Amino acid sequence: MKDIKISDLQRLIKTLDNGNGTTEEYFYKLTEEVGELSKAIRKNIRLDKTDNIKGTIEEELYDVLCYVFCIANSYNINLEQCMYMKEKLNAEKYNRKSIFDIEEE
Repeated sequence: MKDIKISDLQRLIKTLDNGNGTTEEYFYKLTEEVGELSKAIRKNIRLDKTDNIKGTIEEELYDVLCYVFCIANSYNINLEQCMYMKEKLNAEKYNRKSIFDIEEE
């Protein structure tokens, strides 16, 4: 399995999706996927030894992530850039180190 950066995944999803939906449609799909994630969490449905991902928390988390990327792409938002900016803001707000500073230690 290869490591992938957030910006690369966002770009790949944009290429695959090719703007096939509206922001509103992506948002509706996101909320639908959050509901499916809620159900999987409530039932604690996890990836098993057979690698059957269908209906699992793992599958639904990825679906949620994909629709977040689709919404970001519809607004031309670079989520990787936002991640760093928001983490800096959180570190200042909560008077703590940034998670990126902790990772480097």
